[in-house]
Amino acid sequence: MEDLKERVVRGGLARIGAQGATLVIRLGSMVVLARLLEPRDFGLVAMVGAVTGVFNLLRDAGLSRATIQRDDVTEEQLSTLFWINVLLGLALAIAFVALAPVLVTFYREPRLFWVTAVLGVGFFLNGLGVQHSALLQRHMRFTTAAAIDIAALLASTVVGIFLAWRGFGYWALVAGPLVSPAVGSAGAWLAVDWIPRRPRRGAGVLSMLRFGGNVTLNSLLVYVAYNLDKVLLGRFAGADVLGIYGRAYQLANLPVENLNGAIGGVAFSALSRLQGDPARLRSYFLKGYGLVLAVTLPMTIGCAVLSDDIVLVALGAKWTPVAPLLRLLAPTILVFAIINPTSWLMLSSGLAGRSLRMAMVIAPVMTLAYVAGLPYGATGVALAFSATMVLLTIPLTVWSVRGTAVSTRDILGAAARPLAAGLAAMVATLLARPFLAAVGSPLLRLAIGGCLLCAVHGWVLLYAMGQKALYADILRGSRRSSAGAAQVP
Repeated sequence: MEDLKERVVRGGLARIGAQGATLVIRLGSMVVLARLLEPRDFGLVAMVGAVTGVFNLLRDAGLSRATIQRDDVTEEQLSTLFWINVLLGLALAIAFVALAPVLVTFYREPRLFWVTAVLGVGFFLNGLGVQHSALLQRHMRFTTAAAIDIAALLASTVVGIFLAWRGFGYWALVAGPLVSPAVGSAGAWLAVDWIPRRPRRGAGVLSMLRFGGNVTLNSLLVYVAYNLDKVLLGRFAGADVLGIYGRAYQLANLPVENLNGAIGGVAFSALSRLQGDPARLRSYFLKGYGLVLAVTLPMTIGCAVLSDDIVLVALGAKWTPVAPLLRLLAPTILVFAIINPTSWLMLSSGLAGRSLRMAMVIAPVMTLAYVAGLPYGATGVALAFSATMVLLTIPLTVWSVRGTAVSTRDILGAAARPLAAGLAAMVATLLARPFLAAVGSPLLRLAIGGCLLCAVHGWVLLYAMGQKALYADILRGSRRSSAGAAQVP
């Protein structure tokens, strides 16, 4: 049997490669759509998007996580969970359509009715593939899962750009949430040799439903905490302001989302398999934690220091108001890189209840922050969001690792070197800004600044901080996994 370490490294490489491709596709889509559409188009769909995100968290009821985390899963349990997901997807689709008049009244925007009604279909399409996708993760078939994700994203991107080019306006942004789950579910069915049977009573899914319920409620509270800002801005500031804020949020969120997608699924699957081996669990987690921070820090610094050029290159000159908001939101990139991995640790260790309690603290605190910043518009909300998340970082991290195989001291040790390297890179980039200002092209400025930032960060981390041996070992492990990949069924 293939060693778990090699499977994790190989799976991590597959997910990182997939998320790299995903990042390229999303950035390409952003660049093109920003030039074909107007801020109000993005703002209009974002009004529904905040609610869509809530329904997305309910679409699998946490049952995909339950399938992955469970040591043993029977055929009867899988089939029962499949039909629960299908019925849940249908119920969510109907509920979302029924919600359309409410959104029209709340935002005072009649165009939202048909946008909401059409988007509801996506929940049913997604429900058809939840358990098949979970089986791919459970069996650590990360390469296959990554290929399906890329195909779904690429299909939705092509359709969206085509509709925008043909003059369909905001409907180009509605097409993606329909095409993506359709392609994703179809791909998962084709990849997994499993056909669900009829559901059975007494299949033993109650504990899995309880675990999934905790996970879902936790995700729901966290989502509300991190997305209520967009609802409030849409209601009180309008579609144009929300469109600007939403682009800044998306640029700041892309690194977190892609890195979480690249490493999160692999880490959760691997850590779930190591519940009975605390020493190996601690070792795997800390290596992954340090890697996440090392990769995230240049992105954080880049969004803070090079925000003007990022916006000009990615969105175009008409989006220049996005730049100051992106600078304000940049610290949240690092904050999420610090706290997100601890959720993988808690859930893989069966601590879904603790994660839920943490979410119950985060949600009201963030709500108060948004309300405090709302009178000052998008700038006030962005500052409130960023500052509050920074203040919450240390308490949340300490709380999350308490009583686990990982200590607070372990976290500090894993984070110290990447943070020091990031600080050095930030100072170097700030010192170089007067020279970069003399470069006429925003693209060239961004390329030079980004290369300098990454070079300083990498040199300090690998050589000055003595991390070369650690990352060389990871690279050697990846090469061994790649060499043996063809021999593994």
